[in-house]
Amino acid sequence: MDETHAEFDRFVDPYMESFERYGQASFISFRPIPSMMEIEAIVEDFMELLFPGRSGRRVMDNSGIREVVASLLAKIGDNLQKQIFVAWYHENPLDLADEFTEPYHNLARQAVHKLFDALPSLRRMMKEDAQSAFDGDPAATSIRETIISYPGVRALTIHRIAHFLYAQKVPLVPRMLSETVHKQTGIDIHPGATIGRCLFIDHGTGVVIGETSVIGNQVKIYQGVTLGALSFPKNACGTLIRGARRHPTLKDRVTVYANATLLGDITIGENTIVGSNSWIRHDIPANTLVQNEEPKSIMRELAPRNLEKTCDNPTSIR
Repeated sequence: MDETHAEFDRFVDPYMESFERYGQASFISFRPIPSMMEIEAIVEDFMELLFPGRSGRRVMDNSGIREVVASLLAKIGDNLQKQIFVAWYHENPLDLADEFTEPYHNLARQAVHKLFDALPSLRRMMKEDAQSAFDGDPAATSIRETIISYPGVRALTIHRIAHFLYAQKVPLVPRMLSETVHKQTGIDIHPGATIGRCLFIDHGTGVVIGETSVIGNQVKIYQGVTLGALSFPKNACGTLIRGARRHPTLKDRVTVYANATLLGDITIGENTIVGSNSWIRHDIPANTLVQNEEPKSIMRELAPRNLEKTCDNPTSIR
């Protein structure tokens, strides 16, 4: 060890002691884990497959579309299958010895083939989401604009893939897909959430949709909305009961405006409108408007200020 490294050698042993605690948090083993970098690349390839030409990587025309689709399906299929295999192999739910890999290869292959069988119907739903974004936002100039640039469309597109894999009980990869678009869009949708057709998430930043949330058809959700859990059920030993229903259900044509918080296993009835900044912990019947009382504005007169404005005197900028 050279002198530079020797300076820091005394920190190594105390740090190594931390590896003895919380063994389940360790990634140090013979078995690899899925790669977040590979998952991020798969997300971009999926976006190009589902909306060919969207990325601007190539100029698309009808004569070459089949070749592009075939190439992307093969690329995604190979890469996604590898990542799903690694996830199954790392988690090892069958408790197999290290050399027995074929069962997990088979599970990965089956998961990808089932997903690809479902892609035509999933893509129809994704196009409906893009149409809903155009229909719901007067600032949108075209459906192509919503596909290219709207964070809600991207988040929902990848969610529908992640949810399909989640339903097949694929470990790790669905959550990695959802966290990739969470990082990209600011929209946090757990892959377990069940989402109907034609959802419009406007703006999107700060939206949180929990694992057991159920969202109907033609729902609108605005920025900052939380569909969260009020409390977490526990067993007699005080351990969290995982998978229990604990998030809201939004029926068809519900609208939830900005920064509303809906908590617990509650149901919001059809055609209901939840106003901005509402805090909801109980069922709301259909055809209801829920809103807070309008806050009182307090105004007071301020003394006039005569401040030099640098924009009026650009020579003062140094």
